[in-house]
Amino acid sequence: MVAISIIVPVYNVEKLLSKCVDSILNQNFKDFELLLIDDGSKDKSGLICEEYAKKDSRISVYHKTNGGLSSARNYGIEHALGEFITFIDSDDYVDKSMLEILYNNMIENDVDLSITGVRDIYDGKTSIDVDREKLLLNSEETLKFMLMGKKINVYAVSKLYKRSIFESIKYPLGKAYEDSYIIVDILKKCSSVFIDTIPQYNYYHRTDSITTLSYSSRDLDYIEAWTLNFEKIKSAFPNLEDLGLRRVCFSYFFVLDKILLANKERETTNTKDIVNFLKENSTFILNTPYFSKNRKIALRLLKINLKLYKPFPYIMNRFIQKSN
Repeated sequence: MVAISIIVPVYNVEKLLSKCVDSILNQNFKDFELLLIDDGSKDKSGLICEEYAKKDSRISVYHKTNGGLSSARNYGIEHALGEFITFIDSDDYVDKSMLEILYNNMIENDVDLSITGVRDIYDGKTSIDVDREKLLLNSEETLKFMLMGKKINVYAVSKLYKRSIFESIKYPLGKAYEDSYIIVDILKKCSSVFIDTIPQYNYYHRTDSITTLSYSSRDLDYIEAWTLNFEKIKSAFPNLEDLGLRRVCFSYFFVLDKILLANKERETTNTKDIVNFLKENSTFILNTPYFSKNRKIALRLLKINLKLYKPFPYIMNRFIQKSN
């Protein structure tokens, strides 16, 4: 049995695909199969996949009707032969030691999930690498870090999973923010997790601002995902209920900010419901240490009038642009 199955969904990335695949083939760790899932690409991505398959017997190419990222990942999981699974997005690339670090940490610590850090890249600008930490955690400790936005993210990438985890878990079809939908389910199936914060995965952000991704109704999936997760957290991880609610509230803020940045508050029927939810949970938000002082000030303005709150996401977005 091959050690690792690398699943790469491919869709219309002809200009970026070679950099991704080359970074995989250049890995120090060699015992892997690479599954390139062409999800109905309309450019030359499918042909590029086939050319790589001719050069390396570890590569298998699958062409399927377009079904979206979740569909492509599920398809890859169904065809994976490895003991472990990792996902790489076709517009990203990885450091040559990534698989080696993930695998060694997995085996040496006998864990169900091995994680490395992510290096964010915004239009050529790279985030500063954090100091390296190594942590052996149980599932609740891992989820706590994730809910607090520390050391672990919800991305499917930069992680090595035991294949058995996905025997009963599938990515949700037709949903945005698909990683958020299943991360709690994944952690529920893990007895232990090893985190090595050294950045090994280069996550390419095609834009440097959330304003460039205009609001759409699919953004409501983010709220749905964390509302569902909150119920799972209350049941499986009751000690983390406050952090779970914090993440739900954050999802409402996130979507509201996108609506306002796109100037769609009047035409979006959900705006009122989102504002009402935040007002109803204002006591929790204002009294919890899990929200910043600026966010709490903004909420007080929101409770008075949405117009008073509206400058806040613009200010924060400008700050994000400068920091990147």
